[in-house]
Amino acid sequence: MGHQTTALLRQLEAACTSADDLAQAAVESFNTHPDAEIITSFPGLGSLTGARVLAKIGDDRSRFTDAKGLKAFAGAAPVTRASGKSVAVLARRVKNQRLASAGYLWAFSALTASPGARAHYDRRRKAKDRHTSAQRNLFNRLLGCLHHCLTHSTHYDEATAFPAPTSPGLEAAA
Repeated sequence: MGHQTTALLRQLEAACTSADDLAQAAVESFNTHPDAEIITSFPGLGSLTGARVLAKIGDDRSRFTDAKGLKAFAGAAPVTRASGKSVAVLARRVKNQRLASAGYLWAFSALTASPGARAHYDRRRKAKDRHTSAQRNLFNRLLGCLHHCLTHSTHYDEATAFPAPTSPGLEAAA
């Protein structure tokens, strides 16, 4: 049993070392990309998560003509089903699952890195959204900002992405 345990620990150590080497190679490759500075300027997006997002959306700017297409691809845009008297707004089930999982990590990290993102999330929670719904809504908002920044080659600006509400009526509408 001792020999088997030692052999298994060596295999686990080799797998962990390989995973660390792959992560380091992905970060080094991502940092040489022209859009890396724009992507990492977003709160909550580091080099590794930024590389995952870039790998899934690609660097072809004509792939998504507008932010709606990118949001639908990522699964952040809600689906509205209406029939007769009932209207239901549901989460999108058909999506790029890897981009969606990277997006949830991104949105969760942005809660601590951005006061505007935190305020947006708190407004959604106050409006009776559940945690996952509020987080998906924040991811939706951040994807729109990412699409804008990538198409215009500008860095993320907190004041533009989450402007301070000027009157109480606007805060309730958000």
